[in-house]
Amino acid sequence: MFNFEFYSPWFLLLFILLIPVLFRDISSRKRKGVKVPTVKNMQASGGIQAVLFFLKLSKYIILSALIIAMARPRTFTISQDRDDTKGIDIMLSVDVSLSMLAKDLTPDRLTALKDIAIKFVEKRPNDRLGLVTYSGEAFTKVPVTSDHQVVIDELKNLNPLELQPGTAIGEGLSVAVNHLKNSKAKSKIIILMTDGVNTIENAMSPQLAAELAKNNNIKVYAIGIGTNGYALMPTQLDIFGELVFTEAEVKIDEPVLKEIAQMTGGKYFRATSNSSLEEVYNEINQLEKSDVKVSKLYNYEEYFKIFLWIALATLVLDAFMRWLFYKILS
Repeated sequence: MFNFEFYSPWFLLLFILLIPVLFRDISSRKRKGVKVPTVKNMQASGGIQAVLFFLKLSKYIILSALIIAMARPRTFTISQDRDDTKGIDIMLSVDVSLSMLAKDLTPDRLTALKDIAIKFVEKRPNDRLGLVTYSGEAFTKVPVTSDHQVVIDELKNLNPLELQPGTAIGEGLSVAVNHLKNSKAKSKIIILMTDGVNTIENAMSPQLAAELAKNNNIKVYAIGIGTNGYALMPTQLDIFGELVFTEAEVKIDEPVLKEIAQMTGGKYFRATSNSSLEEVYNEINQLEKSDVKVSKLYNYEEYFKIFLWIALATLVLDAFMRWLFYKILS
């Protein structure tokens, strides 16, 4: 996107000085001209009038072009200069298993998570973020990027029915580690969210994934989502294809999540309500501060030379027309 400005706009006030001159030319009753004894060398009287009109107008063109040139019109674009080695790369690894539709958070766990995670992303303007979703398998939605709108859009579109059923915590963590291991950021963290226990036996274990994170200097903040006791869980589909919710015991593998956090130098949180989940994200936001300073770079393109050329060309044409007019009449 191009922006337009005058570097020295105060020079435009010189146009005020042209007003009396223009007013004098318009209101003058006495028309000054050159007596033409013969028109034998002229094509038509209209040619004389055109020359006279140009000679009267040329001074305004020259002065206007010079004033605009002094005001220095220019366009500019703005780019950002940032040092990503001083920032924080954050991967959100989100459990999207069917149980995330449980209604112990308002209106359900997944919707509450979406809203709060989006707020978290918006609070990290100087960091790169990415998104991994997992259930029975893990999938990269967004690699780490500075384009936060892409992350927000994908968070809004989280779907618990797009992946295989189950909960593969180790897979969700290892895919996130794989994206961060080569990062040169000052700090690398994963926010691992789940509401259940690891149910996929032939997948990578959470402990092994945590070891990979530790070896690559990646800190993991683990969040267990769900109330204590029982909650309305989606358990089956009715004949119309609608989810049926029944009371079921909330089971979260807290010992494993605590072990992951401890191994990697992170922290474990339990979120049992919308407000406590938001508090968790706020605490992580406070714990991880970025040193990135983003500066704006302005790239200018000047146009004053165009108006100088207009003034010069008009001046030369004016002189030539006066000389030619004089030669014809002499």
